[in-house]
Amino acid sequence: MRRYDLYKDSGINWVHEIPLNWEIDSIGKVMVERSVKVSDTEYPPLSVTKNGIVPQLEGVAKTDNNDNRKLVCSGDFVINSRSDRKGSSGYSNLTGSVSVINIVLEPTKLFPLYTNYLFKSYLFIEEFFRNGKGIVMDLWSTRWNEMRYMKIPLPPLSEQQQIVSYLDTKTSLIDSLIEKTKLKIQLLKENRTSLINEVVTKGLNPNVEMKDSGVEWIGEIPKGWGLTKIKYEFIISGGGTPSKDNLDYWNGDIPWVSPKDMKSKFISKTEDYVTLEGIKNSSTKLIQDKSLLMVVRSGILQHSIPVCFNSVPVSINQDLKSFEEKKDMGINYLYYFIKGHEKNLLLEWSKDGTTVESIEMGFMLNSEIPLPPHSEQLQIVSYLDEHTQLIDKTISVEERRIELLKEYRQSLISEVVTGKRKVLN
Repeated sequence: MRRYDLYKDSGINWVHEIPLNWEIDSIGKVMVERSVKVSDTEYPPLSVTKNGIVPQLEGVAKTDNNDNRKLVCSGDFVINSRSDRKGSSGYSNLTGSVSVINIVLEPTKLFPLYTNYLFKSYLFIEEFFRNGKGIVMDLWSTRWNEMRYMKIPLPPLSEQQQIVSYLDTKTSLIDSLIEKTKLKIQLLKENRTSLINEVVTKGLNPNVEMKDSGVEWIGEIPKGWGLTKIKYEFIISGGGTPSKDNLDYWNGDIPWVSPKDMKSKFISKTEDYVTLEGIKNSSTKLIQDKSLLMVVRSGILQHSIPVCFNSVPVSINQDLKSFEEKKDMGINYLYYFIKGHEKNLLLEWSKDGTTVESIEMGFMLNSEIPLPPHSEQLQIVSYLDEHTQLIDKTISVEERRIELLKEYRQSLISEVVTGKRKVLN
């Protein structure tokens, strides 16, 4: 890493030393707040995101007060003032309007594109919110009156332009690697689903005689297999929520599972915990370990059906169901059948013509699924355990690669905009 020949103390805690020819100034001396109120009927609404300034996103909360917006001109830098939107900022290529919770700034003595690196560096993001105020963190915000007095390092204007050119090239390469890695992960996930789909409906013997299942989306199944319905095979229990008003029901030692906790195949820890007293006085139940938990009501059902096993006794909220073995089908086979046929099952188990946000229990209980002999179920589960674990391990390696690339990208930007790395020829 190349460094400058001479450095001096910046007097800024988050910057430390800077190159000798750089200056220090307050943000209010190099940028002007743009506080012009406009209507989003005249100036198109924009969203301030962690990825920059974009046309207003679908599904964001919208106000009825269309005239209470701030003007954004192309070339401005916009930053969200609230702590719950930390890192949401960016240089705007667009002219439009944003919510009044955002600070809109016109660079006067800064190269406009340089702001996109300086103010989006991790070091500045943390310092920006350290200068804020609020009663609690959820309401913490940093206003222009606090931001304007913050000190920043200022390279010569020509050097700012060179820094932007250098970082544009380097970050584009990093972003390209991240996108390629994301595509690889997506292909791995598709291959895993395809493998599961094939094995849970066709079995492990490629030479077995097949027969029509009678279910269009399943197609043919091995001749020795039958069909069954979930209602015949499992004991199904629902969940509930103990009263939030009674503190004796909460902060116990029993995990209380909700859709936000369903992030892995096995679950033992949750964000919320309840007491045995809370379970006794609500519609939730104590579910023994090694049951299958499934989300039956959530917006996530538009894309997938989250299922997992509980490795310790848990309780569940009303958006989940639990399944325990009762007859001929093993719980592990059901898990893989759901994972291999999520798209088809979402169609089968939801109301026609509606946005999929809940599973209709009647449809689910009565839908027909293949029933292999029990010994063959065990073979299928063992085979899929081995092969999906290999795929999952590769996915984990690639996900870690993305994390490291993002960390390197942020570190590179911080080093360059604070003068720790020299980019001049």
